Amino acid sequence: MPHSPAHQAIYLDHHATTPIDPRVLAAMLPFFGPKFGNAASRSHRFGWEAEQAVEFARKRVAAIAGATPRDIVFTSGATESNNLAIKGVAEANASKGNHLVTVATEHRAVLDAVRHLERLGYTVTVLPVGADGLLDLDRLRAAIRPETLLVSVMCANNEIGVIQPIREIGSICSEKGVLFHCDAAQAFGKVPLDVNADRIDLMSMSAHKMYGPKGAGALYVRRRKVQLAAQMDGGGHESGLRSGTLNVPSIVGFGEACALCSAEMLEESSRLGGLRDRLLRQFVAGLEAVTVNGSLEHRLPGNLNVSFAGVNAETLMMSLPEVALSSGSACSSAVAEPSHVLRALGIGQDLAHSSIRFGLGRFNTAEEIDFVAGRVVESVKRLRAFTPVL
Repeated sequence: MPHSPAHQAIYLDHHATTPIDPRVLAAMLPFFGPKFGNAASRSHRFGWEAEQAVEFARKRVAAIAGATPRDIVFTSGATESNNLAIKGVAEANASKGNHLVTVATEHRAVLDAVRHLERLGYTVTVLPVGADGLLDLDRLRAAIRPETLLVSVMCANNEIGVIQPIREIGSICSEKGVLFHCDAAQAFGKVPLDVNADRIDLMSMSAHKMYGPKGAGALYVRRRKVQLAAQMDGGGHESGLRSGTLNVPSIVGFGEACALCSAEMLEESSRLGGLRDRLLRQFVAGLEAVTVNGSLEHRLPGNLNVSFAGVNAETLMMSLPEVALSSGSACSSAVAEPSHVLRALGIGQDLAHSSIRFGLGRFNTAEEIDFVAGRVVESVKRLRAFTPVL
C-alpha cells in the first residue's frame, strides 16, 4: 500500500470549495474585532473605516476582472449573482423581449433561474454541447432571435472543468446586440478574464472558489449598457442593486484573494496543470478503461474528471476515506441521478456513475498526488476484481 503523506486527509475537492488562504484570513481578522463598523454608517470613523475597506476590496476585484470599480456589485456569492443577473435583466427588459439562451451544462443556479422565468412566460433555449463539453458557436449564433434578451454561458464548468470560448461568445452576442452573462465562479482567479476584451456584460464571481471566505461574491454589471432590476429591496445598498448590510470581513477577504490570484495565477496554473497531468499519467499507466470526461485541452488546470469503467464512484470514494473527492457537483451531490453535465456530453449511465472529479488546488503537493494515484489504482483494481466487467 502507498504510504500516506504526513497529514491524514488529502483535499482534492477544490471545485466544491477552497481552503481559505492564511494571508486572506489575516486580512479579514481585524474586521471581526476592532474594525467592526457598518460600511453604511456615514457619521463616524467606524463606518468610514469599513466603507474604505469595502471600496479598496472593490478596486481589487475590479482589477483582476479588467473592470471599473463602480461596476462591481457585492453579493453573497455566485448563486445570488446568477439570479440577480438573469432575473434582473429579464425583469428590467421585459418590454424589449422574452427570450433567453443558455447551455445544458450550466450550474443549477443558472438552469433553475431560467426555468423560473420560463414559468413566468419567458421562452428559453438550452443549447447542447459536444462530446468534449464545448458549445458549438454556430448553434449559438442561430439560437439568437430578435426577442433575445440575454445569453448566459459559464466560463469553466464546475464538474468537468471545460472552458468555453468566452471571447468568441462575447463577440457573437455583441454583434447580435444581446447581453452576455458569464458565470465565472470556477474560472475567476484561475484563468485570465477581461470583461472588455471578452465583451462580457454581466459576470458572476465567488470568493470561496478562490481561497477566500464563503458568503462573499460579486456581480460585474456593465452599467452604461445593462438595465438591471434589483432582486433584493431594502436600504438601497450597492447603488440600489443589492440591499443589505455589507459583509465587510468577507468582502475584505475577497479583495485580498483577488490580489493574490492576480499576482500568482500564471505560476499556480502551470504547477497545477503539471500535477493534474501527473495524476492522469499514473491512472493510465496503472489501469485499463480510464476515460477523461470533457476536453483535456480546454480545461481548468486543476480539474480532472475521470470515469473508471466497472466501478461505482460512491463505492470507490468510500474505499478512499483519507482523500476528499466528489462524484459531481457539490451543490447537488444529494441527488442520486447521474450528473446532468455528464449526460449532456452523451456519457451513458453506467460510465456516468463511475466518474470521479479530482479538484486540485493551491496547497496540494506532488507527494499527495502520487499517494492518491497509488490508492486509486489499488482500489479500482480491487473493486474490479469483485465485479469484473472488462
